Amino acid sequence: MSNLNNGCTIIDLPKITDVRGNLSFIESYRHIPFEIQRVFYLYDVPGGAVRAGHALKTCEQFLIAVSGSFEIVIDDGVSRCEYLLNRAYKGLLIPPRFWRELKNFSSGSVCLVLASKPYDEDDYFSDYEEFVSAVRGKQE
Repeated sequence: MSNLNNGCTIIDLPKITDVRGNLSFIESYRHIPFEIQRVFYLYDVPGGAVRAGHALKTCEQFLIAVSGSFEIVIDDGVSRCEYLLNRAYKGLLIPPRFWRELKNFSSGSVCLVLASKPYDEDDYFSDYEEFVSAVRGKQE
């Protein structure tokens, strides 16, 4: 596990190598710091499309490129950084209150997302200006 300056963390998952193929696994509270409440995945993303474009108020997420690759732009309301996910045994832990955009999906890529909470529309910042105001202490 490696902490990055912005609060996000790249986590190396267990990788069991076998001539028949590799296996990785994730356990709540052992590999990621939350109980998994929801799992979803993005696939068949058209070339040039950007996904996400939001922040979550209270939910943590862990993203993995289980196939192919994609980039994640993380924004804390002040600065931005980018991460490339391209290994099925590495993922990015995103705490609440970080804006994220997923882009540059390779052909055939699959983004697996593990979330600490069930879906709740009210937990989303969908407007960037509202997000920036909130993280700078002006609201919610």
